[in-house]
Amino acid sequence: MPSVRSRIVNGCLRLKRGLSPEPAEGLDVARERAELAALARALGLRVSADREAVDSGGVPAEWVLPRSVDKAEAAGQTILFLHGGSFNSGSPAVHRPVAADVAAAARSRVLVVDYRLAPEHPYPAAPEDAMAAYRWLLAQGTRPEDIVLLGDSAGGTLVLNLLLALRDSGSPLPAGAVCLSPCTDLALTGESWSSRAGRDVILERRKVERSVEIYLRGADPSSPLVSPLYAELGGLPPLLVQVGSEEVLLADSERLARKARAAGVAVELEIWEGMQHEWHFTAGFVPEARQALARIGDFALSLRRKVSAEPGLDPASPQP
Repeated sequence: MPSVRSRIVNGCLRLKRGLSPEPAEGLDVARERAELAALARALGLRVSADREAVDSGGVPAEWVLPRSVDKAEAAGQTILFLHGGSFNSGSPAVHRPVAADVAAAARSRVLVVDYRLAPEHPYPAAPEDAMAAYRWLLAQGTRPEDIVLLGDSAGGTLVLNLLLALRDSGSPLPAGAVCLSPCTDLALTGESWSSRAGRDVILERRKVERSVEIYLRGADPSSPLVSPLYAELGGLPPLLVQVGSEEVLLADSERLARKARAAGVAVELEIWEGMQHEWHFTAGFVPEARQALARIGDFALSLRRKVSAEPGLDPASPQP
């Protein structure tokens, strides 16, 4: 059963939705960006962390390293974080609390990529920036087996896009990837768009449809290059997928996990009872958020141990 604190947060979110009607056009990007920035300021950092702005192959990015983690230890694993925000919002500053929490849990350094956003920069700008940042890490001497990808929501989509592009180009793959409530089907055909419509207090179909429209700018939402669910998934490294039971994106995670497993990919799918989209942001108040972040840390650390124990291991090979 969900904790009392998670139910309090969900009640507040439901009240907020009722008091804040959506604009007639379905999406106000400036408003979305401002609300996310205000949320980040309100949350602050649970974990004291140092940060450093860098140019990651022509793409702005930010290193986040908790002060509780030894720099030498953190250098043993890098988490490349592609943030969420419906492809039109979000930034390293907005997602810094989650980045710091994950970095502490995984005892790693995190690189948060400030990829280009729609509508100013529609598809394929964001996937191109993700690839540039990954290649920059390799050029800096980071071994691919020491990299774990992380993405929430739209960032989870970009993580999967990046894995598929790396595989198809014959480039070295990272040790694994973590996707938090990814949108794997931008055509929005999952059954949970109907079954969870009255339970999800974060995502609304009309707004997401408009976000997809301004991001793709005419590209086919069912293309395997856009929606990972329509791609052949064989040959990907181990995946951890977390999603809340109340989300309209639940079916996106479930269908991805089934298809990836059928293709021989090692997938850990976690459906968190009673949780809403992006519940990880509430770690300062909700115990399930802290538990989910700890699981991400455990997953990343397990990949590090596996690489250390088996130096010749190919991280792209399916694991038992």
